[in-house]
This record gives sequence, structure tokens and C-alpha cells, in this order.
Amino acid sequence: MVTAEEKLRERIKELTCLYDVTSIIVNCDYNEIEVGLQAIVSCLKNAWQYINDTYVVLKTDEYHIETKKEYKDYVFLTSAITLFNKEIGTIKVGYPSKKYSVLDFLEEEEQLLNNVCLEVGNLLERKEIKENEILIKRQVEQSDRLRILGEITAGIAHELNTPLANILGFAELLKDRTKQDSQATKDLDKIINSAIYSREVVKKLMFFACEMPQQKSLVNIIPICKEAIELLKPILKTKNITLNFSSSNSKIALKIDRIQLTQVLFNLVINAIYFSEENGVIVLDIKDKSTTVEIHIKDQGTGIDTNLGDKIFEPFFTTKPVGEGSGLGLSVVHGIVKSHKGNISFSANMPKGTIFTVAIPKL
Repeated sequence: MVTAEEKLRERIKELTCLYDVTSIIVNCDYNEIEVGLQAIVSCLKNAWQYINDTYVVLKTDEYHIETKKEYKDYVFLTSAITLFNKEIGTIKVGYPSKKYSVLDFLEEEEQLLNNVCLEVGNLLERKEIKENEILIKRQVEQSDRLRILGEITAGIAHELNTPLANILGFAELLKDRTKQDSQATKDLDKIINSAIYSREVVKKLMFFACEMPQQKSLVNIIPICKEAIELLKPILKTKNITLNFSSSNSKIALKIDRIQLTQVLFNLVINAIYFSEENGVIVLDIKDKSTTVEIHIKDQGTGIDTNLGDKIFEPFFTTKPVGEGSGLGLSVVHGIVKSHKGNISFSANMPKGTIFTVAIPKL
């Protein structure tokens, strides 16, 4: 039988706990949510009638926090943590089953647990809202930067196209006239090769700036992938690299610009070749999912620092030495994939290397 004095003492403990929990949540930094939750779990343990025997567990999809467990079996009082009306976890407060039963929990303790779970849910909701706000702000900033850069690069591409065509044309004419002079021929070859390289950069700029018109149609992408592999064979031979191709189905239909799909495959595979060692293996795997088609390109190269994040898709960013990369390949791929309402990401390959995943929705 609980006396009036004991009930009052328990009520004071519960109110103190609720006050402390509210204070923790108000002062909780969104970057230190786990620290705040640990403090809340400690507060709950101190609020229960039999403190020394109380065991508290907070568990969500992201967090698992508990006090010291003294016994093997417990009877629990449980309440749900909800995030935007969806249950994502629970807080359980328990007593050792060999000493207590569920009847030993007070009604006020159950109310306290429900209130704390409500507060924890509100905290996690505010955290998610804050993270979404930061993400949207970054996306808007990135979109603005890309739009401005797209306008600039479109102008540059148009300005460079004509003089480059002239350089190539006149260099080839001069080469025909100076066939007897071997040194002049070599020098002209260098000019032609440099102009061709520059023209490819301009093409990438135009892809990035969305100046190349799209022609989407529903096609079986398997033959397109096989054709791309055939065209890449000479480059693969330079480092004696094997490219293994696989697909979940022999026919995978996708509404896509076939030239731009080839551009995506070329850029990603050439990138994989560059970072692969001699006699390496690259895997091109196509998976036909229920709502998307996934293209996985796996290499065994040096890998990409995951701290770089989406920076690798920014125009002119490259980890290659100066003169060996324009920094446009992955940004072009990113632009093409986004224009098809898809996503591109990368992850570590095991034991070494990188996996690029392109996911394009079936429309």
C-alpha cells in the first residue's frame, strides 16, 4: 500500500523529470541529439519508484540508448515514439521480473512515459525539419550556381566552336601541302590533336549547358550498352583491362536519349579505366527494378574519398593531374542523368575501387 506521502514524493519526482526533459530538449543542439537522448534516459530512470532496479531502453531506427542492465528478464512499461504520426521507435522502462510485476508500475508513471515519448518525437521532428531546410537550401544554391554556370558555358562553347573548326580545317589543309616536311607534319598533327581535344571539351560544355537537344525514345538499352563496350575496347586494351557485362534481363526498355546514354557510359567507363591498374577488371551491371533501371559501373582502382561527396559532380572539379582532365566528365554525366529525372551516386567497392550507380526511372 502506497502512502499519501510516498505518492507525493513520487509525483514530485515525475514533475521534476518532465521539467528536466523539457529543459534538455529546449537546449539540445541538433548536432548532438544522441547526447540529449542519453540525458533523457537518465532522467527517466531517476523518476521511477524503484530507482535502483529500474532499467530504461530508448530505441529508434537511428538510436539505441539504454541504462545498465542488472538482470536477465524484465517486465516493461512501453510507449511509442512517433515521427510525423509514424511510429519509429519506443521507450521501455522495466523492473526485474523476479521481483516485480506490471502492477507495480504507477498510473502516473505511464502518463509520464507517454509525455516524454511525445517530447522526444517532437524533438526528432524538429531535427528532420531542420535537416530538410538545410538540404533544400543547398540544392537551391547549387541549382543557382549551375544555372549561372550553364549560361556562361553555353556562351563560351558557341564562341569557341567556330575558331576551333577553322583551326582544324586549315591545319588539315596545311598538312596536305607540307607532306614532304616531316617535322612540319608532326607539328601539324599536334595542332590537330589539340584542336580535337578542345572540340571535345566544347562538346562537354554544350552537354553541361543543355545546348545539345534531347531525343528521347523508348529503346532496349542492352544493345546500346554492348555497342558502347565494343567502341571502348581499344581504350581497354591500352591497360589490358577486362570489362565484364551483365544484366538482369536480355531486354530492358527505357525512355532515354540513346546518344546521351552512350555519353554517360563512355565517361564513367573511361574514368574507371583511368583510375584502374594494369590487368584490372571493370564490371558494367544493369539491373531492371520495378520502378527504375540501375546501371552499376564497378572498378578496382584507387577509389574516391567519400568526404568529397557531390563535389566530384561539380564542373571543372577533378582529382586528375593538371592537363589530364577537364573536370567536365562527371558533371556532364550528372546533367544528363538529372535531365532524365534520375540520380547518380558513388560508393566504395570492396576490397578497393569505386562503384558508380545511375538510377533512371521508368516513365
